[in-house]
Amino acid sequence: MDITYCKISEENFLPTSLDGFISHQEVRECWRKADGQWKLLPIAYTDDSGPDAQTILAALRAGNPAFGAWLGGELAGFALLAKERFGSEAQYIGLTEFYVSQPCRRQGIGEKLFALACQGARELGASKLYISAHSARESIAAYRKYGCVEAREVNQFLAEKEPCDMQLEFQL
Repeated sequence: MDITYCKISEENFLPTSLDGFISHQEVRECWRKADGQWKLLPIAYTDDSGPDAQTILAALRAGNPAFGAWLGGELAGFALLAKERFGSEAQYIGLTEFYVSQPCRRQGIGEKLFALACQGARELGASKLYISAHSARESIAAYRKYGCVEAREVNQFLAEKEPCDMQLEFQL
């Protein structure tokens, strides 16, 4: 499989770049916090909500770094960072978007994109990557495989915006 990884810019990411992208996920179980403990619960639904090209282009125009994986000229996955640091010591950079197209999952693309996002966060001066992660079993399993743990300092804005998400961090 010939995958090309590079920084995303307005030159290589177009309004049509996500036309063939498949964000589909059949969710069967999700993590929820109950009585102070994370529990895997049977919560089933189909998630077809996915990335929006205009949102990504606006983020790029605002100077937020992003990294992409291309397979045969098609975008197979991407990671988008927020450029502003936050946290009590400005230690965090947020991973705001992180997707791998359904046909390209479980092939190492996400792991490589995560590594590129970490490198980008380091370049922005962060010591930790922050993820408000979709709580589906498979999503959390991937983040844990990368070495993410529960965030020590929760970003209340993100936690309130997506109350079912798991707030994670990765030490850079």
